Amino acid sequence: MAMIILQVVGYQNSGKTTLIEKLVREFTNRGVKVGTLKHHGHGGKPELPKKDSTRHWEAGALVSAVEGDGTLFLTAATHNSCNLSKLIELYRHFEIDLLLIEGFKNSPYPKIVCIRDECDLHLLQLQNVVASISWVPLNEGNSFFISEEKKYIEWIIQYVKGEGNVCDCERTDRCH
Repeated sequence: MAMIILQVVGYQNSGKTTLIEKLVREFTNRGVKVGTLKHHGHGGKPELPKKDSTRHWEAGALVSAVEGDGTLFLTAATHNSCNLSKLIELYRHFEIDLLLIEGFKNSPYPKIVCIRDECDLHLLQLQNVVASISWVPLNEGNSFFISEEKKYIEWIIQYVKGEGNVCDCERTDRCH
């Protein structure tokens, strides 16, 4: 089975991380193997915990990992403009069913847009928007109000189950 890819995009404090957290729980409870990838879009490098495991990284290693009790923490340097397709290839090695990507707004994968206010509405023009979850009422396609949690979670589950949403990026670099 090909890995399914779904993006969640929006600006800070629009509900992206909360939505992904809910989706991970829901899909995991249904036996789906889920991976997540977050783009740190706030400028600068993400902060690393100050533990012994970061000493190799801080000494200049391009890739550093620590494994223990079945858990792997990986830190790797990427070029200034990170190539999402290379990151996705890394995730394929973990044999997940679903990859939820937070951010990377301009990537071509199916995406759910989180809208905080009217200033964010231009995000609905991004490529491959399949739904939106908004703090303001919208009357477009698959638009859900933020308080309709059961409704949009169930819609997303059904969307991901749909055959047309499988991404076979080895052949096309686009999702169908």
